[in-house]
Amino acid sequence: METKWLEDFVSLAETRSFSRSAQLRHVTQPAFSRRIQSLEAWAGSDLVDRSSYPTRLTPAGETLYAQALEVLQALQTTRAMLRGHATAAQDVIEFAVPHTLAFTFFPAWVSKLRDNFGPIKSRLIALNVHDAVMRLVEGSCDLLIAYHHPSQPYQLDTERYEMVSLGEELVAPYVKPDAHGNPMYELPGKPTRPLPYLGYAQGAYLGQMVELILKRCSAPIHFDRVYETDMAEGLKAMALEGHGIAFLPTSAVQKELRAQKLVSAAPPDLKDMHITMDVRAYRERPSHRETLKPSSQSCRAGAEMPKRDAQALWDYLLAQKA
Repeated sequence: METKWLEDFVSLAETRSFSRSAQLRHVTQPAFSRRIQSLEAWAGSDLVDRSSYPTRLTPAGETLYAQALEVLQALQTTRAMLRGHATAAQDVIEFAVPHTLAFTFFPAWVSKLRDNFGPIKSRLIALNVHDAVMRLVEGSCDLLIAYHHPSQPYQLDTERYEMVSLGEELVAPYVKPDAHGNPMYELPGKPTRPLPYLGYAQGAYLGQMVELILKRCSAPIHFDRVYETDMAEGLKAMALEGHGIAFLPTSAVQKELRAQKLVSAAPPDLKDMHITMDVRAYRERPSHRETLKPSSQSCRAGAEMPKRDAQALWDYLLAQKA
């Protein structure tokens, strides 16, 4: 049995809606339903009366709801006690960051912070996009740093979370140059000779951005997908070896472009072969933490007040955008 199943169940008990709880827990409704079913299998009893609408708990469900609140509250209390022993880490700011940003944007951004804001102690938790967002939702980080594009927004409640823009990131196609400095492969390719394409794995956030670029392109693009991974650094390594064209964030290829180890794969007449995204920082509003219901507090690990250093950093980021 996983504690997140209990958190899911408490959310369902309070919202009385599978769809609403799935949204709040940042999972698809089928995935949320499967987790409730897994909890029922563990309990050996139906917890939800599926013959009624809105959703209603069975007697067994009512019993588990009361017990789940106590269990989650006890876990929260224990966690707070354990954190109390780690006083040396109270000045460490925890960042949840998707892998690509962790390798590209984050190191340079922290360097600028140290020059302008002052020295900070940080802990980087590198994850896929979904798990990074869940770190914020579950209160397991101070700040989430992630890409944002209007076509793929995160479903974060603006009443509960606030954000500040940290800059922009351009994604464009790059390729290894030949001996004369020209692209080994150049878009758009031909139907009879498709270009070797290094793509993102299905579900990767940057992969969705590339799909949007290709849909909006004024000319048909002819690709032969020869390799895929969910990490931009993996695609860059393959592009550097001359295996094909990869769409990469500019922050990931700045050194390679200066050294002419990579060049643009898009000719000047293909002006729409790129996309610009925001890089944003998100955090939970302190006012929301202060006004949480007791039952909601027990469901989340992040009910404590934000760290002083994290608050100071957030104030600085807001001042930079003022």
